[in-house]
Amino acid sequence: MIGGMGTSAGAGDALAAQGRTRSLPEPTGPCPVGTTSLWLIDTSRPDPWAAGVSARELMVSLWYPAVPSDGRRARYMTPAESELLLASAGITGVPPDALSTVRTNAAVDATPAGIQRSLPLVVLSPGFTNPRSTLTGLAEDLASHGYVVAGIDHTYESYATAFPDGRVTTCLARQAPRRDRGEKVVAGRAADVSFVLGELTGAHPPGQGAALIDPSRMAMAGHSIGGAAVIPTMLADSRIRAGIDMDGATCAAIPDEGLSRPFLFLGKPPGKGMPGKPGGPASTWERDWKLLTGWKRWLQVAGAIHASFTDLALLADQVGIDTGAGLPGARSLDITRAYVRAFFDQHLHSKPQSLLDQPSPRYPEVTFRSPEADTRA
Repeated sequence: MIGGMGTSAGAGDALAAQGRTRSLPEPTGPCPVGTTSLWLIDTSRPDPWAAGVSARELMVSLWYPAVPSDGRRARYMTPAESELLLASAGITGVPPDALSTVRTNAAVDATPAGIQRSLPLVVLSPGFTNPRSTLTGLAEDLASHGYVVAGIDHTYESYATAFPDGRVTTCLARQAPRRDRGEKVVAGRAADVSFVLGELTGAHPPGQGAALIDPSRMAMAGHSIGGAAVIPTMLADSRIRAGIDMDGATCAAIPDEGLSRPFLFLGKPPGKGMPGKPGGPASTWERDWKLLTGWKRWLQVAGAIHASFTDLALLADQVGIDTGAGLPGARSLDITRAYVRAFFDQHLHSKPQSLLDQPSPRYPEVTFRSPEADTRA
């Protein structure tokens, strides 16, 4: 399973998928979007999953506001990544390269637009077994509204990560005992994010777009275990000013003094857990809620499933896979984009957002939850 996306499509669906265009929705902001890929190597620590590997290698995508470009659009992922992802997830009936042909909106290595060190940075961490590309729709939209976005592939935690030298790493982390795997994953992701922040804000930042980053305005969002990793990353790195957990059951303990920086839980309703995890993240969010001592919100999206906060629900709809969601993937991505951007606009741009204060008629699927009173705000 890829992020709760489903397991298979029928033969009729496969035939339809052959001629169907798979594409991400256009960004909603005024800025054209550029993107580049970075191969970063942290020589200060060994890889946590690959025995004998003395350095941690990461693939990172940057999305950023760009000058208009007629250059080629970025590939969603490589054919090898697509084939491994679909096979590992048991998804049949679609072409093996189906995910490599998804149409994106960002131009490869387009010239950045903006003043150096002037734009906020948002780091995105994907779910377990998922690559960074599954959050592209959100990343492109944020970049079109004036953010630099860094999507991290946490090596050996995805079914497939392609490196420029031709290697494709697989999900070695699945071989670790489940009992303590979650804590190891989120601790490793905290280290990954801190390393990437250092690289992107150093004296000579790598790649197009990195020089635009304002080091005083950086935040993080993640999906599933990537969302669970946000709190431990914030606890370990004070540079992260705000965080969003999208449907990830938390597993790291918050100290008794609490976490005072802004935080958003965005997820599906209780009782809509992943297979083998009934109830989803709600119980862990209830535990952590009282220790979030700063600005906070808990938003539930009616009809959502685990994959609804990524591109995967949308792409599943486009290739004819029934995910069981009560909400079309295009609509759930619209909702995710709107609330994630509102959160970062408020806390990184200091622009108050009424969308975060009360239910909106534009998004009737979204309910404000208050665990103290268990009523709608």
